[in-house]
Amino acid sequence: MTATTTLNPENRIDFVFLFDVRDGNPNGDPDSGNSPRIDPETGQGLVSDVALKRKIRDWVAAAKPGAKGYNVYVKLHSALHEQREPAYKALKIDDKKKGKDKAADIERARRWMCDNYFDIRAFGAVMSVTEFNCGQVRGPFQLTFSRSIDPIADLEQTISRKAVEKDDAEKQLNKDGFITGTLGRKSIVPYGLYRAHIFFNPHFAKDTGFSAEDLELTVEALKGMFEIDRSAARGQMSAQALIAFQHDSPLGRAPAGKLFERVKVTRTDNERPARAYSDYTVAINEDGLPQGVSMVHLL
Repeated sequence: MTATTTLNPENRIDFVFLFDVRDGNPNGDPDSGNSPRIDPETGQGLVSDVALKRKIRDWVAAAKPGAKGYNVYVKLHSALHEQREPAYKALKIDDKKKGKDKAADIERARRWMCDNYFDIRAFGAVMSVTEFNCGQVRGPFQLTFSRSIDPIADLEQTISRKAVEKDDAEKQLNKDGFITGTLGRKSIVPYGLYRAHIFFNPHFAKDTGFSAEDLELTVEALKGMFEIDRSAARGQMSAQALIAFQHDSPLGRAPAGKLFERVKVTRTDNERPARAYSDYTVAINEDGLPQGVSMVHLL
């Protein structure tokens, strides 16, 4: 299904996003040896909002390389102060200045950051730090932790490495002159279908300057971000469905939770483990939508 209505950044929008993973780790937990995140009470898999926002940022950077207004503030392996310093240079602000004029300078820097960095316009940022203070921004796009529909199986696989560095090679030579190698562990989820809820607030969009073009770009990023983020560790991840509930007012016409209940995901066969998206049925109730709410099938 394709979109039949243009999304309007001047009104509230609530999204249901379904994506899956096969034979991979969608989001490792550093506190658990980078094994897949799991709710210990239900066994359901989790993917953090931070992980999804990283993928959106990377997709936008790839889609808009060097484009004005589409820099990315939170980059891999970068220092944030280096991203804020250009605002002070462009606006000729003295970082050492104090007093009542400093607040006006911070607001100017804040606006410059919104104008030049896509992820600040979209997700916001805390930039009220000592060096190159650019204030705080609350972004219009907010994502929940994603949760798998069913409990996931965390399969820990043993892997071996025969190609080693010189020091290790000298230690691992056996009596026949062969390198014994080293053993490691790798966690995978054989299959998991995850559901995330995403909220768009037009009031914050107006404050950050988030435009209709930005909204369209973010939707395209959600649909395509896994396609440019392939790795052996993550297996096969795919966006499967993106449904938007668009309100005809900035404040909205119905609670998001009630709208999300209209999208029900169930297993087709509970007697065997799910191993594909086709093992689920996605039922979407479009009847009797609250007045002023429309449903848009984006994927």
